[in-house]
Amino acid sequence: MESQHGLGFLPEAVLFLALAGVLIPLLQRLRINQVLGFLGAGVLVGPFGLALWVDRWPWLGYLTFTRQQEVAGLAHLGVLFLMFMIGLELSAARLWLLRRWVFGAGSAQVGLSAVVIGAIAFAFGNEWQVAVILGLVLSLSSTAVVVQLLAQRGALASPMGQATFSVLMLQDLAVVPLLVLIGLLATGRSESLGVLLGLSLLKSVAAVSLIFLLGRRVIRPLFRTLVQQHQPDVFMALTLLATLSIAGLTAAAGLSMALGAFLAGLLLAETEFRHEVEVTIEPFKGLLMGLFFMSVGMGVDVREIAANPYWIPLSLLGLIAIKTAVAFAVFRVGGLSWGRALEGGLLLSQGGEFAFIVLGGAAAANVLPPSLSQFMLLVVGFSLFAAPLMARWGTALGDRIDSTRAAKILNPANDLPESLAGHVLIAGFGRVGQTVAEVLMRQGLSFVALEQDAHVVSTLHEAGTPVYFGNAARPQTLRKLHAGRAVAVILTIDQPASALNAVRTVRREYPSLPVYARSRDERHAAALMNAGATAVIRETLEAGLQLSAHVLQALGRPDADVARVVEDERDLHVSSMMGPQKATEH
Repeated sequence: MESQHGLGFLPEAVLFLALAGVLIPLLQRLRINQVLGFLGAGVLVGPFGLALWVDRWPWLGYLTFTRQQEVAGLAHLGVLFLMFMIGLELSAARLWLLRRWVFGAGSAQVGLSAVVIGAIAFAFGNEWQVAVILGLVLSLSSTAVVVQLLAQRGALASPMGQATFSVLMLQDLAVVPLLVLIGLLATGRSESLGVLLGLSLLKSVAAVSLIFLLGRRVIRPLFRTLVQQHQPDVFMALTLLATLSIAGLTAAAGLSMALGAFLAGLLLAETEFRHEVEVTIEPFKGLLMGLFFMSVGMGVDVREIAANPYWIPLSLLGLIAIKTAVAFAVFRVGGLSWGRALEGGLLLSQGGEFAFIVLGGAAAANVLPPSLSQFMLLVVGFSLFAAPLMARWGTALGDRIDSTRAAKILNPANDLPESLAGHVLIAGFGRVGQTVAEVLMRQGLSFVALEQDAHVVSTLHEAGTPVYFGNAARPQTLRKLHAGRAVAVILTIDQPASALNAVRTVRREYPSLPVYARSRDERHAAALMNAGATAVIRETLEAGLQLSAHVLQALGRPDADVARVVEDERDLHVSSMMGPQKATEH
């Protein structure tokens, strides 16, 4: 009946959109990773979830997908655009900027993990082809999950975040030869492993070269010609055309369509239209990724857990342990601290979304037994669910390890000379503190800094910066830094309570020592002044005054008048801030 009316997959599409419309805002409100939410939803409404009870309660048929084939076409489209979006994020400039981490640490992590996991798989009696595929596919981690976890904590720009993201970029690139290798293994040819790997590499290079040649000759001129009016619908049509055309070309060459979509994204990333394409597809990005991960969840048969109640948990723990250990070692060799290396290792300890593509393709091509593919899909799926917990443990353990090591190794008493005097003590060595230090150094003034972020301390101290781990609110720490012989204390601590405690301690221990503090707002500034700060710089006030000064200068006001206005406004704010304070004191 559906085919007569041309409905096709309309009921399934409506059900998916309804789930997405509820899930996406709900997951955002609860701060739950969207990937995990869609995976869980796929398991729940899939053929191995609530659909198992459709015979008993027929009304469940309206709320579930009773057959995975019902969404296979839509899910395949989701796979293509997932690969396209990853390719779009991997520009050559970005790869070159992080080349040491991408090609050094990334290759080491994938290679070592693949060797260890593949060797274990071979020791359990699997054929070498199966062991190679399992080793390579399980060495990959989830770009979608890890990037979102890093973004939620604001850690993408940190050294650990950059190193982790670089490894993920190499893993994304490694999918290309892996997909080609599966195609070669599916042919059943008897060449040695080295010959197969060599052929896969040559075929990948040839495909990439051909696509880029065609892209530069066809796609870029096509975009330049047809986007003169900057219409979003034209951009969307051209993006779809480029993605599906290149995917079709790779399929015609005997390669994966997912590989073609990846190359289309990589190609557009090198053009001047990259950002416009990103803006155009942004509204569909969450839906397409949700479609893919929900379809993945539908393929997970949780009944297999009952059939393997011991091996699945053991395999899960083994995968997490192996990948954590390998990534930890790679990050340590790369220069990260012990704690941040462990955090990065635990962040990369899960399996990746490409495992569902590769394992499914390998099973369909009879390279992997279906039972083994389903078993490994469960292991990877559970590792994704465990990823947020691993990330939290990584942060907590990493902070504890780095704090303990910093407190022992970076003790000011170990290497500060007893004759130190006439220096400036900087408490808080983030961006503001480091800027102050640069100004002091250019003026030939000495300084000693305190910071409570152990990773910052370890990194900068090894580079020769006189920064130490400690709390400026502790008198014994101030004595070790010879604060009594300092000319001034500058507090750039970001936490208001910590800054206030530091001012009180310094004023109590050293009554005549000038203390200059940074405050977030007027209320914080008033509290710091009341605690004994010599002067307080209010971030919001100074930013507003500087912006106002630029506007007045642009309107033609003389510089002297602008300076007087700014100073009057500053005095007005200070007097209004101190007025209630003085009234309270009297």
